[in-house]
Amino acid sequence: MSRPPFEPASERDIRIVSAQLGRPARDVVGIPARCVCGAPTVVATAPRLSDGTPFPTLYYLTHPVATAAMSFLEAAQLMVECTELLASDPEVAAAYERAHLDYLADRESIAVVPEIAGISAGGMPTRVKCLHSLAAHSLSAGPGENPIGDIALERSTWTPEVCRCPDYGVDDVDDVDDVDDSDDADAATEARA
Repeated sequence: MSRPPFEPASERDIRIVSAQLGRPARDVVGIPARCVCGAPTVVATAPRLSDGTPFPTLYYLTHPVATAAMSFLEAAQLMVECTELLASDPEVAAAYERAHLDYLADRESIAVVPEIAGISAGGMPTRVKCLHSLAAHSLSAGPGENPIGDIALERSTWTPEVCRCPDYGVDDVDDVDDVDDSDDADAATEARA
């Protein structure tokens, strides 16, 4: 978990994210959350893409099992349930508003983009529109930061404590950023078990 400034993405990270997304990763400014095996789970994306497009989604969930779990929860109507919770529980609504403001501050610490001023992600601060982005925020900022992201993670069949990463097929490429540390390799193998 991290807030800006983020851990920089290595070339290997970018290859993994590209494999996770099924397309080239774009404008990654860091890796705020990782799987226990070390693979990226969430990327931080530049607020303005290199082609000039404003991009409000700072925290982007990339882990394929996590994204599938959030899609399942969306199909199971968790967004409707959480939107109703916001309307009925002032404490949750206030925490969600704070999460929105913190999200904006995190993004603006990287770059201020006038076209997306005041727009965060996932429907914040008044509704629930995308569990993927809210879970990504919770994974990046930590528990207690985004109440709806926390609920999504609690209800999910996926957990960041257990590696369910597929073989991304990127380790057969030489990478100057990678160091073969046998302790790390053993930990990654154990995490995948």
